[in-house]
Formats: sequence, C-alpha cells, structure tokens
Amino acid sequence: MNFNEISFRVRYSETDQMGVVYHGNYAQYFEMGRVEWLRQLGTSYKEMESTGIMLPVISLHVDFKKSAVYDDLLTVRTTLKKMPSVRIEFDFEIRNEIGDVLVTANTVLVFMDMAKKRPVKCPDYLLEKIAEAQ
Repeated sequence: MNFNEISFRVRYSETDQMGVVYHGNYAQYFEMGRVEWLRQLGTSYKEMESTGIMLPVISLHVDFKKSAVYDDLLTVRTTLKKMPSVRIEFDFEIRNEIGDVLVTANTVLVFMDMAKKRPVKCPDYLLEKIAEAQ
C-alpha cells in the first residue's frame, strides 16, 4: 500500500466568487489525503504527535489543470513517493467524478522532534508499517 484514495464533495464555502474551488483549499485536500494515508497504514498524526513527532510541510508544488466547482465529487489519490528518512514525500492527483485530472501536486514534510524543534529520522514503527504494506 503506497497509495490511498479518499472522496468528498466540494462545499459551497470552498468556492470563490467565480464559482470554482479557491486555490488555497487544495492544501487542505492534500492534508486530508495524508491523514487518511496514515490512518490506512494503521497509525495517525495524533498518535505520532503523542510520541513527540510532528510533520511540518517544507515544500508544496501544485499544478492546476482544470477547475473544481461546487458539488463536484473529488477523489484525492495520495501516493508515497519513496521510503521516508528525515523527510517524507507524497504525490497527489485530484480527479472529478468523470475522471478528469484537475490537480497534480507534491508535498515534502520533515519529521520534527517537537521538544527540540529539530529534524529527526522517520520513526522505526512507521518504517515497519510501510514495509509491511508494500
């Protein structure tokens, strides 16, 4: 399991005056994908933070191809790009219900010791879960 898919409908409040999804909302969609990717793996951000590790985003690249609009059913596909080390990298693809690719993106996050505010290696338990899911 190196990928996960989630689906949801665009809410009216996520659109701008032109009736399309406001570009800033896509970062939240990517976060939803990452959270569910971790959950499918058998862990969560909440569990990771309880062990003193956080995952701030250090890079976000988005390519907008087509617009999403109110009430579109979107599917976010979150793919782990490679085994994590100090960093973890994901690719994203967002499609509408007829299969059009609307957005592709990439995020890089760093494992951070919450107390020391310093980067750390990916926790062993997470590496083991990823290896088991392959």
